[in-house]
Formats: sequence, structure tokens, C-alpha cells
Amino acid sequence: MTDKKHVNAYRVEIRGAAKHYGTLKALNNFDLTIEPGTFTVLLGPSGSGKSTLIRSIAGIERLDFGSIHFGDREVASNGFHMAPEKRDLAMVFQDYALWPHMTAFENVEYAIKRRNLDTTEATRRVNEALERVGLSAKGPNYPFQLSGGEQQRVALARAIVGRPSLLLFDEPLSNLDADLRERLRVEIATLTREIGATACYITHDQSEAFALADQIGVLRSGELQQIATPEEIYRHPANRFVAAFTGISGSFLGTVTEAHGHKVEVALGRRRIECRTSADLKVGDSVEVLIRPSATSLSDHRSNSLPAIVLDVAYRGRGYEHVVECEFGVISSVFATESTARGSKVDIYIDPHNCLAFPSEKRVAVEAAIEEFAPSK
Repeated sequence: MTDKKHVNAYRVEIRGAAKHYGTLKALNNFDLTIEPGTFTVLLGPSGSGKSTLIRSIAGIERLDFGSIHFGDREVASNGFHMAPEKRDLAMVFQDYALWPHMTAFENVEYAIKRRNLDTTEATRRVNEALERVGLSAKGPNYPFQLSGGEQQRVALARAIVGRPSLLLFDEPLSNLDADLRERLRVEIATLTREIGATACYITHDQSEAFALADQIGVLRSGELQQIATPEEIYRHPANRFVAAFTGISGSFLGTVTEAHGHKVEVALGRRRIECRTSADLKVGDSVEVLIRPSATSLSDHRSNSLPAIVLDVAYRGRGYEHVVECEFGVISSVFATESTARGSKVDIYIDPHNCLAFPSEKRVAVEAAIEEFAPSK
């Protein structure tokens, strides 16, 4: 039986949020809406503002400006700050944040101490939470007697035992090895959706984001670049940064030779390849072509192909990934079911639907400078 009937999931609304550390704008007029019961992942590099944002939602940080609402309830605004313990949320941290002098059972129980539950009900809930994360036999153990993965499971049990309306995750898997990360990722996704809480999860790992999210928000320098479903983010990135941060295997500089709406032909030296674009491009524009890993494969002289030489090859279980070099640069993650030897000459097919053209950074910088210094009308 799930706990959805016990949870009144929050709708989280953040409007005009700003947080400055000296001259650093960790959040810069930030807006975000998270619908009740959904799983939102905030994805971005170090310094993008994602940790500041989630700590502000939790109440650990105070906003300089802006507001945060949980449904109709204001929890932060100019001059007002609701304490974290009054926000009916739980947070899972990167470093587990367990009390070292408490057993696993006591750490989980601590989360419901203020609920005024009788001993029998509190014990039942703690044991149920530990059982859900596969640690029913580890209740008497102290954190030092548990592995890193077990400690993070205790932290997850502590987060869900109180059946909060909002669950926050601060890069909870980054300290774990790859196999354990995958198993815990599945557990986090399953348990969070099972209890029906609204979830907000931050990470710099795009594979984690795509595996977990109902919607992904991509952050850069304290600003939200795009928020959409994983499919929309991958297929229709809003800009070059979003495309690059969500996974590319190579990039080339070229010039637009044909433009038909969202389809363009780009000249790479004497060669031409077809691409998609979300930008307003015209013939003669300098562009950067970003190639998704899913865009490439070994081919037999098909159109939209480039000649290349295999630099490296790695076995990945389902097949082989090749790193190749063509005259315009290096492309990684070229998949094939059969291995091709290093040094072999090959043709690389580039799928136009997974190949994205954006205005080159140089052109963007020039246009920004012109706009900034142009005389006002």
C-alpha cells in the first residue's frame, strides 16, 4: 500500500528570487513553478545557483529579494522567512548528514520526534521506512557500521518517514560508486512517486537528470535557461548552453548555405551537412554545429557523412563506442555493434535530426556588443 493518501503535495512557486554573495549573483531574478506531485530536476554546473536555490526552498538560506510559496502559503518574501522546521519538507544531503551517536533506527525516528506520535505508531513508521529502503535488519547499527550506500538509504528513510509534502535532494548520489548510484537512483524515483510528494532534485549529472525527471530545469549563472520535459530538453534545447550541457559528442564550426525554417544546410569546408536549428539563421551566418551522441553511426558513404579515422574503441556491453577524427574535429561515442580497429578509415553518418546548429559564440558576442553600445532611439 502506498502513502499517497497521507500526502498533500505542495505546488512550489518561486518568483523573482535573488541571492547575492558580494558581487556574485547566485540567483538572479529567478522564477520557477513545480507542480504538485511532480519530480523536478535542476541541472547545472558548479556555480550555476542550483544549491543556493534548493537551500532557499528548504529555508537554510534567506533570499535577498523575491518570494517562495508552497501552495497558498508564503514561506519566504522580502523581510519574511519561515523556519525550515515549519515548512513540512524533508531533505536528503550529499554527505548523508546522519547523527553519528544515533543508530539507524534513532536517526530515522528523529525526523518524527515533533509529530507527537505514540511510541507504537512511531516505531511502526520507522520500521516501515527502514524496510522500504532494504535496511530492516540494520536498525541497531550506527553510521560507522554502515557502508556509504547504507548510510544514504538511512537518510532516504529519514526523509520519507514523516510523509512530507515536499522532498528535496541535494546531489545525494555523487559520493557513491556507479553501480550503487544506479540502484539508489531507482529507489529514490520509486519511493518518491510512491508517497506522492512533490520532489526537487539537484545534480550536475545529465544522465541522472534524464533518468529521474518529469521536468528538467537547466541553470546557468543563477538563471533558468530552459525548463521542459527530458524529451523536449534533448530534442529542442533553447540555446547552445542547454544543448552542450545535456550531452554532445562533438562540435564543428561552419557557415549556413541553405536555411528553411528549422532546417539548415551547413558548409564545413568543402563538405555539406544538414542540421536542425531553433535559432533564426540565414544564409552566410557563422554557426557551431553540436552533435548529439545519438546522431552518429558508422556508414557506407551515405549522404550527410564525413570521412574519419578511428582513434580509439571501447567495448560497452551492448556494442562498441568509437572515437574518430575527421578534418573538422573529434567525435566521440560513435556506436556500432562491431568493433573497427584503431587507425581504420571510416565514414561517419550524422543524423540531421540529432545535429543542432547555433549561432557561433563569436557572432553572439559581437551582436551583444553592438546591442549594448548602440545609440538609443
